[in-house]
Amino acid sequence: MIGIDTNVLVRHLAQDDPAQSAKATEVIERRLSAEEPGFVSVVVMAELAWVLERSYGLPDSEIAVALERVIQTSSLSVENEKEVFDALMALKEGRGSFGDALIAALGASAGCAHTLTFDRKALRLPGFAAV
Repeated sequence: MIGIDTNVLVRHLAQDDPAQSAKATEVIERRLSAEEPGFVSVVVMAELAWVLERSYGLPDSEIAVALERVIQTSSLSVENEKEVFDALMALKEGRGSFGDALIAALGASAGCAHTLTFDRKALRLPGFAAV
């Protein structure tokens, strides 16, 4: 297994740089497979959501589609896929940001009763409590 960095996924999804996008697509669609997948960490998924929002100005609905596409790609193995999926659903349903929802999902998976925060938006998500 080999790791896949955020910029490779961005180029594959955005197809906005002819040379890099072609290389990223070659790797994801031809060199990797379900038997020999690329590893996508939770950090990469969080960065991907952030880049799509900040650099590309995508709305949550389009970010959710892109993240779901990564999860559904058989040649990619997403770390903590269940928690990533739970965070994706929170984003899709407008319950909060992907990053905050991922923090809550990972905390719950680790056995946390809740995650303390000062972030008022995060407090709208289950799994968070005010400090």
